[in-house]
Amino acid sequence: MVESPGTDLISTELGVRPGKVIAIHLNYRSRAAQRGRTPAHGSYFLKPSSSLAASDGVIERPSGTELLVFEGEIALVIDTPAHRVEPELAWSHVGWVTAANDFGLYDLRYADRGSNLRAKGGDGFTPIGPTLLDARTVDPMALRLHTWVDGELAQSDDTENLLFPFAELVADLSRLSTLERGDVILTGTPAGASVVHPGSVVEVQVDSLAPGRPVSTGRLRTTIVEGPKLATVGAPAKVDAALRADALGTAVAPVGRAVSPVPAEVRPAAGVLASAVPDELLARLGSVAVATLSAQLRRRGLNDVSVDGVHPARPGSRFTGRARTLRYLPHRPDLFDERGGGFNAQKRAIESVGPGEVLVMDARGERGTGTIGDILALRAQVRGAAAIVTDGGLRDAAAVAELDIPVFHAGAHPAVLGRRHVPWEIDVAIACGGTTVLPGDILAGDDDGVVVIPPAIAEEVLTDAVEQERQERFVTEQVAAGASVDGLYPLSGSWLARYQHWLGTQ
Repeated sequence: MVESPGTDLISTELGVRPGKVIAIHLNYRSRAAQRGRTPAHGSYFLKPSSSLAASDGVIERPSGTELLVFEGEIALVIDTPAHRVEPELAWSHVGWVTAANDFGLYDLRYADRGSNLRAKGGDGFTPIGPTLLDARTVDPMALRLHTWVDGELAQSDDTENLLFPFAELVADLSRLSTLERGDVILTGTPAGASVVHPGSVVEVQVDSLAPGRPVSTGRLRTTIVEGPKLATVGAPAKVDAALRADALGTAVAPVGRAVSPVPAEVRPAAGVLASAVPDELLARLGSVAVATLSAQLRRRGLNDVSVDGVHPARPGSRFTGRARTLRYLPHRPDLFDERGGGFNAQKRAIESVGPGEVLVMDARGERGTGTIGDILALRAQVRGAAAIVTDGGLRDAAAVAELDIPVFHAGAHPAVLGRRHVPWEIDVAIACGGTTVLPGDILAGDDDGVVVIPPAIAEEVLTDAVEQERQERFVTEQVAAGASVDGLYPLSGSWLARYQHWLGTQ
């Protein structure tokens, strides 16, 4: 069951029932970039106070629904009433800061679009806590928000990346309405919000980044459970491809342009690619040299599927895996301000890549700055990624060479990302090393380089590549014994019969 009204942190600690819960639609630059629009002013919606709940509670996803979305947030709790206050005085009316989760059932979002009453107003849909931080002890511009799902980091951003500082929110909201003691302001969520399912555990934490002020809310913990079906009265649950992409956080648009829904088969959520190409096929492809695979691809008219200009950080590295993609654009200060900080596309790519997957980066062949370094490469390794391939620069080259994960790059460079690149979007079609890579394509790499194999022909390419290597083994033995390559390489004439006899002895 969900937490019952009256058990929230504010009612318990302050002895007052919050009259209003006010939430802002967009406030982090990373989230605005994901949504494809940057508002000039804040816009808000109300949540009922009955949606408040305490930490270590549960939230029900109604049976038959699909898109329950978490949104880790920082919550402000008003202490002294605020009415028509100026921004420079607004923070003095905030008594406490805590962690919050602005859950929403996207299946019902269409029914009250904008107001979010049914989608976000359910009992228990606004857990807060577990502790209240005294607002006087924190710097509102030096706070960090983290959200974990089942122990995996999903969101991370700092309040320096807000579109509208906290004091501005308080001043704006107090222009016409009085903010009263106990009222809650949800200050927005960064990029990384996505769908959770029954059995998932979501944790949110707020920490101070100010020097000498190491305070933390601790982790606000909520478990998702299966609830009863929605009653048949009123608007039914409804989901389509665009809504699903929006809820999953996979539809990323250029700044200032509308988000275009991306089909799930092209722009998958983490883990979806795992079923596209069997692990057994990847393992067998890994036993074949890349040069052999390249020859077989060329025989099928695919002579431009090599990722040119890249080499392994550690000689002897080899891999096969399914492509996950990350695209960089040329650096531009205003765009880097929009998408360069916080939980940007680069970090989202690292935090979503999984076993059997290769993170492939489109850096336009620009080697004048690093596109991956030792810490992020290590994180990809810990997550089980098969490899990283970038046609851009590599930082911390010696440290990366010591890792287990294969990393293929275009050249070492000490500079950080913001010198030449803006991390733009993930899991879209990209160009890497002069060839096209789609999410779900198969990549194979060794000391000879990296090739891209369309999944539809992977099995036949493998079959013929294995046969080619058998023939080349036979040819190698004959050449080593002194035979001329005339008629032997490639096999023809009498050598074909000798090869068949040789096969029978193996």
